[in-house]
Amino acid sequence: MTLPADESPRPERPRDRVLLGLVAALMRLPYPLRVRLAGAIGRGIGRLSSMRRRVAEAVHHFLPDLSDAEVRRIATAVPGNLARMITEVISADDLAARVAGLPLVGPGAEALARARADKRPAILVSAHFGNYDAWRLALIAQGYPVGGYFKELGSPALNDRYLRAVQASGAPMFPDTGEGLRALVRFLRGGGMLGILMDLDRPQGVMLDFLGQPTRTVLSMAEMALKYDALLVPIWGIRTRGAPGFRVWIDAPVPPSDARGMTQALNDAFAAQVRAHPEQWVWWHNRRKATHPAAAPLDSDPTRG
Repeated sequence: MTLPADESPRPERPRDRVLLGLVAALMRLPYPLRVRLAGAIGRGIGRLSSMRRRVAEAVHHFLPDLSDAEVRRIATAVPGNLARMITEVISADDLAARVAGLPLVGPGAEALARARADKRPAILVSAHFGNYDAWRLALIAQGYPVGGYFKELGSPALNDRYLRAVQASGAPMFPDTGEGLRALVRFLRGGGMLGILMDLDRPQGVMLDFLGQPTRTVLSMAEMALKYDALLVPIWGIRTRGAPGFRVWIDAPVPPSDARGMTQALNDAFAAQVRAHPEQWVWWHNRRKATHPAAAPLDSDPTRG
């Protein structure tokens, strides 16, 4: 699982140093104030940057029937929610304490509990939505063997801060490297549960429906589930009003069939959450780039990906 990231490492930039300084200052504050202030800062940055415009463009693309007022509401809220999410993730100990006792609810909760009891591997699929670390830390606190898969952030200094935070939970974290993938496979074969995010654009993806639009989507999560007989489960840390600030919702496992059909089911589960809570998704993960295959509205070639 990753925070929003560039595709490859790059030299430190002045804005990285500013962000690191801001993070260091926020971490000196009590957790509730830290998160509220981060949200306010995020909303301010959204007003002064291109964030709101980018979010609005994505919302218009995927949800063209929304009113202009609703699009403005979503575009205004998203930068603040992103800043809160980042602050919560790097405050791993504080977040873990708040979500440790969250009820695990939804049509997939019982199946996930059985998988844990049977030491059956599971692939837990989420997105940059609400807070993906809320459900991860809640599961870990309740004895679920959850590991994470991540791609390094573009900024080395920010990446170091992020990794120190997420590894503080003690859960295994697998980098997007050859050795990391080999370790991940050993973890799954031993009955581990892998948390991974599905909403980033990847060149090996295929075009599947998402919110009524052809959208490039990777098949690897479904392929791994089929290969290792792992339960494939959409799961969400949904932001709520009041303490502790989240609820964990576990969708029904995706039945095994073929990778394309299973991945479409993941897209459909995620789309339902975005429709219900559109301000909680980081909309500018651009899965509708001009470089996407455009030969057909949806990818129908089973040999691709």
